[in-house]
Amino acid sequence: MPEGHTIHRLAARHRSLFAGHKVELSSPQGRFAAGALLLSGRLLISTEAYGKHLLHHYDSGSTVHVHLGLYGTVTDGAEPAPSPPVGQVRMRLVGGGHWLDLRGPTACSVLSPAEVDALRSRLGADPLRADADPSAAFARIGRSSSAIAGLLLDQSLFAGVGLVYACEVLFRAGIGPTRPGRSLSAAVLSSLWSDLCGLMAEGVARGRIDTVHSAHLPEAMGREPRVDRHGGEVYVYRRAGQPCLVCGTAIERAGLAGRNSYWCPTCQA
Repeated sequence: MPEGHTIHRLAARHRSLFAGHKVELSSPQGRFAAGALLLSGRLLISTEAYGKHLLHHYDSGSTVHVHLGLYGTVTDGAEPAPSPPVGQVRMRLVGGGHWLDLRGPTACSVLSPAEVDALRSRLGADPLRADADPSAAFARIGRSSSAIAGLLLDQSLFAGVGLVYACEVLFRAGIGPTRPGRSLSAAVLSSLWSDLCGLMAEGVARGRIDTVHSAHLPEAMGREPRVDRHGGEVYVYRRAGQPCLVCGTAIERAGLAGRNSYWCPTCQA
């Protein structure tokens, strides 16, 4: 599933291509036909990301809400749009000389302003938003006996943080993934938050996830670059059984909060 930096990149791109233009909406697949009919011909005034949720705001006050989930993809290009559409296109947007096709999302629906507010209220602090306030998340974590890895993945605490960033910030902080949230001080939580903000901002800029310090880059260590569709250079994510880049201990993997968690048993003891 795309992490928050990917959705923020999409929001910025869609804003640059379509904001300020009247757009034509359609649903070649048919599952978004009613929503497309409601908004086709309207002015798309802005786009934004909140965690893993993509929002297109229209001049009517309505918003198209998209959650890509595990299988959703978005493609775009200069007009004309591909004809016939390639694959099962849930939503096609055309305007401003460009087109956009959405396939396979978990959610694609039209929301009212009240429904957008309700969505925001369910989400925690997004490290990529200037209006983010993690204080409520810190307070909840400080009372929780749950594992910190699972808490970082809780979208009602931290919107947009996925498995890669959760595993990597815990490694960088030297914190084991099963540590209870309430065992972490406010200063430690603040440091985790700051690291998330920095790493995810880099992810937006680079279009991939890189988390290793300069001393552990391939050219510094004389090793081959990592090749993985989920990101760039990382310390522990999807490196089970491989040597830790810092201490050489084999990286471990185990199920936690319904997901695989990765960590170094030495650096995160």
